[in-house]
Amino acid sequence: MKNFTIYLILFFFLVVSKVIGQETFESEAKRIANKIEKITKEEKETLKEEVEAVNVQLSEGKITQEQADKRKKELAEARAVIIEEKVTLAQNELNDLVQKKVDGKIKEDSAKIYMIRWKSYSHHKDSIRSEKRTTSQFVFAMGLNNMLADGKLQDSNYKFMGSHFYEWGFTYNSRLMKNDNLLHAKYGLSLMYNNIRPTDNRSFVVDGEQTNLVENQVHLTESRFRNVYLVVPVHLEFDFTRPIERNGKTYFKTHKSFRFGVGGYAGINVKSKQILKFEEEDLKYKTTIKGDYNVNNFIYGLSSYIGYRELSLYFKYDLNPLFQNNLVKENNISLGLRVDLN
Repeated sequence: MKNFTIYLILFFFLVVSKVIGQETFESEAKRIANKIEKITKEEKETLKEEVEAVNVQLSEGKITQEQADKRKKELAEARAVIIEEKVTLAQNELNDLVQKKVDGKIKEDSAKIYMIRWKSYSHHKDSIRSEKRTTSQFVFAMGLNNMLADGKLQDSNYKFMGSHFYEWGFTYNSRLMKNDNLLHAKYGLSLMYNNIRPTDNRSFVVDGEQTNLVENQVHLTESRFRNVYLVVPVHLEFDFTRPIERNGKTYFKTHKSFRFGVGGYAGINVKSKQILKFEEEDLKYKTTIKGDYNVNNFIYGLSSYIGYRELSLYFKYDLNPLFQNNLVKENNISLGLRVDLN
């Protein structure tokens, strides 16, 4: 719930900043967003260099393919942890900024004067950027998460409202045709968090190659299983934003009207852990158990979204099962809201 709160605050801030047009507030938030983007790009580049070094060792015969795959996974996990830690610090800055706004510590400029300046600035900025065929966006999404087996939702095994997903990342949006704004290629890098909460006081227990849901002897106040993935999403986006004619020139913008995207994603599992909470004799306990749980090391699936301007309804479905060798094949399915911010 802590991470959900952070993203809700972020969403609240983005909406409020557009409505009231507060210069101090927006400039600080933009600085934090740029910091998050910089962190992700730098760590991505570092990971790319590290993976390339492993490929060199593999090509020279110094390590085997199995050793190379294992090393690449370890590097990806390490970079994911670093990104998560650094971004958390930036998110804390955002929390402080929002709290200052709530407490009235950020002085407001004249809304009327600011809006005139902002419209003038936006007009100038759009006229410069509208000719770019590739733009970038910060993306985050959240919603309900569950499992499908034989085409049936496993809501008897996993809490329907208690299981959730969230995702954040960066994408590039490239207009495919020079003189038409309909088709765009959308691609990027995301961290995807899938959470499921078992029902009936159960948790996951590994039995050889099987991962089973087993009832606990103590009463659990929470049982949550989380998997974190580093994925590359790719979508074909249909954007119905109309071009603008100005001074004899045609300008193409994005995310100003209805749009929808179809595509998929592929990536690797960087972390699996189970979180158990219970109480005994007025004492509260929390146990976090990390392991592979026989979870598939790779993930790939289909995803789609449809919406208006920045906000969309978002659907995704894993084509491969969560666990590698379980007798019952369960595939992750998610439905929620997605925000793409230029």
